[in-house]
Amino acid sequence: MEIRPIRTDKDHRVALAEIEKLWGASNDTPEGDKLDILVTLVETYEERRWPLRSRRRFDPVDVLHYAIEELGHSQAELADILGSRSRASEVLARRRLLTLEMIQKINASWKIPADLLVQPYRLAAAR
Repeated sequence: MEIRPIRTDKDHRVALAEIEKLWGASNDTPEGDKLDILVTLVETYEERRWPLRSRRRFDPVDVLHYAIEELGHSQAELADILGSRSRASEVLARRRLLTLEMIQKINASWKIPADLLVQPYRLAAAR
């Protein structure tokens, strides 16, 4: 990928995919340098695209839905990570809270920062 300014949502998705490929690259390597530059470009684009004052705080379930809808993951992958399809469905439907173990597994598999997943959130009202 050639590094260039991020101007569109498509550019943003491409940059995020490249960041995912480079994630964990060692500092002081060409890959680590490229990762640093891309992260800076993505942060700058996100601040322009979704200014902080109007950006609502996302809860962990919103983050998981974003990962599924925008980052190319699937509910089936989440089920594999969490151990069952029903558990993944319950989490995504806000009927079950994420546990620390679930958060650690999601972090390890999808590289979603744990601090985004440990935020408190409400469960859906029981019917």
